Amino acid sequence: MSWHFTSDPAVLRAAAGPHLAADPARNTAVLTLMESSPRLGWWTEPDGRVTGVVAVPRPGLPSLGVTTEAAARALVLPDGTPLRELRGETAAVEAYREATGRTGTVLARTRLFRLGEPVPPDPVPHGRARLATAADLPLLRDWTTGFARAIGEEPEDDYTGFLTARVTEARLHLWETPDGRPVSMAAVSRTVEGQARVHLVYTPPADRGHGYAAGVTDAVGRAALDAGAAHVLLFTDLANPTSNALYRRLGYRPVTDHLGIRFTGPTPRP
Repeated sequence: MSWHFTSDPAVLRAAAGPHLAADPARNTAVLTLMESSPRLGWWTEPDGRVTGVVAVPRPGLPSLGVTTEAAARALVLPDGTPLRELRGETAAVEAYREATGRTGTVLARTRLFRLGEPVPPDPVPHGRARLATAADLPLLRDWTTGFARAIGEEPEDDYTGFLTARVTEARLHLWETPDGRPVSMAAVSRTVEGQARVHLVYTPPADRGHGYAAGVTDAVGRAALDAGAAHVLLFTDLANPTSNALYRRLGYRPVTDHLGIRFTGPTPRP
């Protein structure tokens, strides 16, 4: 049993394609990070079966896909880069922490949801959804900075490329009031292996409490289904009962729980 690593998404697909395709919803993190991650990995059993995958978008910050606890316990990056953070299904992340004895700070406990039959928000908020355009980019940059701060992350210097890709590919929706004022946004990832993930759901503080996030989340999820996604997914913070209840009302159903940890303890030796 061992981990294998590559920088080429095609190599990962060749080695772990059946594993990824068997459960694209639970593999969503790796599938959506594959093209942008400089390091990708897969875990093989003695009989050659792949039972775990990992993507490392930045040095020392791996995200696990569907991974056995045995694979998680054995995770060591090939260049010796210490794991500064680890995100993945709760059982796998806990298995790594227990096996290595490392201590750390919990970044987030989240739940992965999958959209079943879409249910429109009740009541429907005033206004309508529309696709974002290039003219919206200055506003979207400000909102994305606010979103990063709201989820406890340090904002990037410039979100222009990140947002432009979503706007030009018609993957970012806004909710606007009847007078045309944007009040909320939501985006969706590219569809990979039939799965697309809703993200960047944000309403500025002054406009919260009016159901705008429900309206734009419903719109972006339906658009992803209409575009051919078989699985529309999203993550919620388990510490936020309001958002968890909202997504259930919109037709999302829980899949599995996830855990993110930033390590402070010593790095184990390979």
